[in-house]
Amino acid sequence: MFDDPFVFFALVIAIVALIFARKAMNQVAELRQRLGAIQTAPATAAAPVPPPLTPFEAFEQTLPPASTGATAPTPPPILPEVESIAPVAPPELPAQAAGGATPPPPPLPQPDRGFEETIGTRWVVWVGGLTLALGGFFMVRYSIEANLLSNEIRTALGGLFALALLLAGEWTRRKESVSSIAALPIANIPAILTAAGTAVAFATVYAAYALYGFLVPATAFIMLGLVALGTLAAALLHGPALAGLGVVGAFVTPVLVSSGNADYWALYIYLAIVTAAAFGLARVRLWRWLAVTTIVFALLWTFPCLQCGPSMVGPHAFHVLVGFILAALLVVCGFMFGPPAHQGEVEPISSGSLAAYLLGATLIVLNSFHADTALIVFGLLVAGSLAIAWRSDAAAGAVGAAAALVFVVFAEWAIRANPDMLVLPGGPPQGIGPNVTDGSVSLHLISAAIFATGFGVAGFLAQGRSMGPVIPVIWSAAAVFTPLALLVALYARIAHLDRSIPFAILAVMLAAAFAAATEILSKREDRPGLPASIALFATGTLAALALALTFALEKGWLTISLALMSAGTAWISTQRPIPFLRALAAILAGIVVLRIGYEPRIVGHAVGTTPIFNWLLWGYGIPAASFWAGSIFLRRGGDDGPLRTVEAAAILFTVLLAFMEIRHAVNNGDVYKQSAGLTEVALQVCVTLAMAIGLERLRIRTGSVIHNAGAILLTAFAGLATVFGLLLLDNPMLRWIEVGGVVINLLLLGYALPALLALLLSYAVAGHRPVTYANTIAGAALILALAYVTFEIRRMYHGPAISVGPTTGAEQYTYSIAYLAFGVILLGVGILFNSQRARLASAVVIGLTILKAFLIDMSTLTGVYRALSFMCLGLVLVAIGWLYQRILFRRQAAAPPPAPAASPGS
Repeated sequence: MFDDPFVFFALVIAIVALIFARKAMNQVAELRQRLGAIQTAPATAAAPVPPPLTPFEAFEQTLPPASTGATAPTPPPILPEVESIAPVAPPELPAQAAGGATPPPPPLPQPDRGFEETIGTRWVVWVGGLTLALGGFFMVRYSIEANLLSNEIRTALGGLFALALLLAGEWTRRKESVSSIAALPIANIPAILTAAGTAVAFATVYAAYALYGFLVPATAFIMLGLVALGTLAAALLHGPALAGLGVVGAFVTPVLVSSGNADYWALYIYLAIVTAAAFGLARVRLWRWLAVTTIVFALLWTFPCLQCGPSMVGPHAFHVLVGFILAALLVVCGFMFGPPAHQGEVEPISSGSLAAYLLGATLIVLNSFHADTALIVFGLLVAGSLAIAWRSDAAAGAVGAAAALVFVVFAEWAIRANPDMLVLPGGPPQGIGPNVTDGSVSLHLISAAIFATGFGVAGFLAQGRSMGPVIPVIWSAAAVFTPLALLVALYARIAHLDRSIPFAILAVMLAAAFAAATEILSKREDRPGLPASIALFATGTLAALALALTFALEKGWLTISLALMSAGTAWISTQRPIPFLRALAAILAGIVVLRIGYEPRIVGHAVGTTPIFNWLLWGYGIPAASFWAGSIFLRRGGDDGPLRTVEAAAILFTVLLAFMEIRHAVNNGDVYKQSAGLTEVALQVCVTLAMAIGLERLRIRTGSVIHNAGAILLTAFAGLATVFGLLLLDNPMLRWIEVGGVVINLLLLGYALPALLALLLSYAVAGHRPVTYANTIAGAALILALAYVTFEIRRMYHGPAISVGPTTGAEQYTYSIAYLAFGVILLGVGILFNSQRARLASAVVIGLTILKAFLIDMSTLTGVYRALSFMCLGLVLVAIGWLYQRILFRRQAAAPPPAPAASPGS
């Protein structure tokens, strides 16, 4: 029937299309019915998402219905699946949820507050409270100016007005309809009225004391303190505004009330009560700003009381000790009654509160000239900081602060006994130097031993106790820094920076302890912060060894020990691949560089006068060798910033060793001599060119950017020294300089040897740098060689001083013959070794000779010298032409042609 297949397929497609069209029409009709039902039904909001259940509620739901007294919820009906081609909105929930309660509708969004509402609800309230307070002040002022009432009545009325404001604040707080402004809690009317009342109360009590004399200082002090404490108590109900007013008023009260005879015990007991109240309020309401404000005011109260001297250590120590205890109990997170803390994180206020009171204890120790009582209290606070930080990670920052302040205390103790350690133009400042009231040496030694042991042991044992990466690093840094710093301070105080074998032994023992800690930690399972801690203990090992060398040897060995420490750190980085060790090796190299910048002679005037074998050889040679060794070790770990830093230090110390030894040898040990002669410049140029050749060879092997840059810089320096030194400022033809003997003289050192080294350098860079760079160096070698030939001929005719005397015809003829001979030698070398550069140099020399013959010899020479000059020149030119035609070009023509390149298809 369907002979044509295309007709059959068209019919099938049409039938399928009709089926799909019918199905789509049914779905559209169903969607229209649902849409009409939704439009006719009342609009209901979606049920709110229930909040997450507490553990107790979740436990109740797991119980059977009888145990909870509630019926099991009815499950929602199972809706039949509806086939659709588009997403369909979920069906409406039943009006009655489980249990028969209708879910509450969600809260409507609050409209934005306009300008009028802001003025009427917030600004008016604040201005009103301020106006009430000022009104009370102005009323008292008016009554005084108009003499309307007596002082007693004015004071009583002020107190009544303050009481009325406080009662009004409490009444409005209880009347929710008056005081509650839900959208604007900051503009709380009860808080404003109470704040105004407390301000008036402060003013009234102060006026009764300061203006009218109704109250004695003790009574005024107690009353102002009670007002302040009452304000802090009211802040529990009325918010932070009152808390700020109360804490400021409480700490300012001792300034307002003064009896003339300072009773520090009473003051600090009062401040302890205020601090406890403020910390308690901050803990209850979790007001971090209130805790910070209280700590700042408490620390400020330490400064003015320090003026009383060492005799009043007890009250000051009581102040910081009580404050420290209160901060530990109420402020430090995760410890005792403090707020909750996050494990493994340092909380700034927790650590800062302890550090603030540690700073106060440090000031007391320094101001009391290290009195025994002050030092004991300081030690207790340091021990307390370690104990608190051990229990709470939030206070770990106080460990670092404690370590730094311990060093400050002992460093000041060491400097006080060695005022010459302070480099000041006018000498040591007033008050520096030993004092009869200084604390005992025995107590300091015992304290230092306890501090070093405590920080070291605690820092080691703290590894692995915290999951945070920062906490272990803080502990390990304090464990390494504190013993080393204390050892240096005691060495400065007791040994006065001289050689001390006992201190060297202590440094070696400390290095052994750090090395053991490094090995033990290296075998532990990896945890956050552990690699950095291992690196810190390894660094402490090297630092202690460096100190041992410094203590056992002379002062100049410090530079050497630091350089050896850099090489040792680089070697350890190959055994323990800790990234920080590579950076540490570079840091130590930088410290050594800064050290020689401060004193290039390293040991001052004690360098010695023996050439070569003096302190410069050890002070620069050993660090240079250490840095070269360190660069070899670091290169095994890759090319990075630390490697380049150490390589740069190695090149710098090698160059400085050569330059300083040259200056020392030439100037009879005076490396600070202002002027340099031909001998020094010549030696510097020769050494520089030799080092440039070495770096050019080295950079080809290593590919180091530093070696490449160093070779270029040395070459540039040699070029500048050649131009401005050898050819201009120290040129023996331009200045009176005695060059010495006929052949073995300064000319050989200053011109022949540099010419040879420059030629070698040009061949060292050939094929590895641009052709222009190599040809420029070769040209400099040619200039130096011509200068040497010229100056040697001048020496033959004029003696050691070649800058004086006329130039004879025989001398001019000798110049021409020597130049021709030099050009012929260069040509022979170029032909023999097939060097185009030598042949070009020969052409330049012969060209200069031709110019000299026509410009100088023709006018200055006479007789036989002129004839011989031109005859010799002509013979040489003819010989050169014959050599080029018969030897050079014949050889090139006889050379086999290059083989043709293979075609790509062959």
